[in-house]
Amino acid sequence: MEAFFRTHAYLVEHTNVPVRRTLMDEIDWNDRMIGIKGTRGVGKTTFLLQYAKEKFGAQDRQCLYVNMNNFYFQGKGIAEFAGEFVNNGGKVLLIDQVFKQHNWSRELRKCYDTYRDLKIVFTGSSVMRLKEENPELNNIVKSYNLRGFSFREYINLMTGSNFQPYALDDILRYHEHIVKDILPTISPRKYFLDYIHHGFYPFFLEHRNFSENLLKTMNMMTEVDILLIKQIDLKYLTKIKKLFYLLAVEGPKAPNISNLAQEIQTSRATVMNYIKYLADARLINIIYPMGQEFPKKPGKVMMHNSNLMYAIYPIQANEQELMETFFVNSLWKDHKVNQASRDHCFMVDGIKKFKITDSQSDYKLRYNPDIIYARYHTEVGKDNRIPLWLLGFLY
Repeated sequence: MEAFFRTHAYLVEHTNVPVRRTLMDEIDWNDRMIGIKGTRGVGKTTFLLQYAKEKFGAQDRQCLYVNMNNFYFQGKGIAEFAGEFVNNGGKVLLIDQVFKQHNWSRELRKCYDTYRDLKIVFTGSSVMRLKEENPELNNIVKSYNLRGFSFREYINLMTGSNFQPYALDDILRYHEHIVKDILPTISPRKYFLDYIHHGFYPFFLEHRNFSENLLKTMNMMTEVDILLIKQIDLKYLTKIKKLFYLLAVEGPKAPNISNLAQEIQTSRATVMNYIKYLADARLINIIYPMGQEFPKKPGKVMMHNSNLMYAIYPIQANEQELMETFFVNSLWKDHKVNQASRDHCFMVDGIKKFKITDSQSDYKLRYNPDIIYARYHTEVGKDNRIPLWLLGFLY
């Protein structure tokens, strides 16, 4: 136990949080069992350590961070370890990569039932279905999602600003006033293309090659998050990776399921399952027409975020596709996005139609008052024409 406390103290003491995540204030920390899901690379470990640093500090032994990568847990279960922690005065146990422990959900349930004064906060992959696949956690776990940096968080990080998020309805209604509050301080266009290229994943701050780091992360998403958690045999890994590559190079479009099944030599149903797994891993986003959902054929498959589009060789980062990917990724956290009937159009929450356009060429458009035009290459908007970058301030 002393070794774990020493590691905890070192990690918390050396945690440097460049930008405070808004999720920290959205979580009800009074709950006894909290699960934080997220894709690889978005900062789940840092988030746990940030919580420990804010609420307890490095030397407070009431809180302890542990990582299930530690081989110690091959011989001792979470519940047994938690018992020792509680006996040493422990109150809050932070468990990173909980899915690495065998029978982790049953172990967590045992902790919940046995140690009434213990709070557990754990992280897991976005692929995990905490309640659907682990009924023992029903009614006891509160689940949250940690996402990559929003454009707002990226700007705050790069400029030292403290811009707050806005609700979608407020952006649509007051965007002209909101922009007037932002523009005197910073120029969003100065940072926007950098964010599109590398701003979603916090590890761009590390002194390593971003593209190589992103490729490594993408491989881990398939090799560990999908195969391990979904219990898929290793021999099918090449099929999943090839499917992802084919979807990536085809760009945002309706996938031809029959052709994909032939390409990776599997059934149409398996292709659909693999597409779902890739979406769960936050490698792609699936866009359905209104009223349809899985296992129906998607209306469009696109990369989960624009950074991923630069990691697939040969790089074919079409500007319009980049902007649509940014739009979907920005809305995806709190809103439902469906494909609309027309090109470059999306339905949001079933009632708002958006069209993604280039302000330098859409002057020929006859603006429809029933459509919201999210325009790039501009910093300001008017009426139902809003600057696309401002949707990056939704979280």
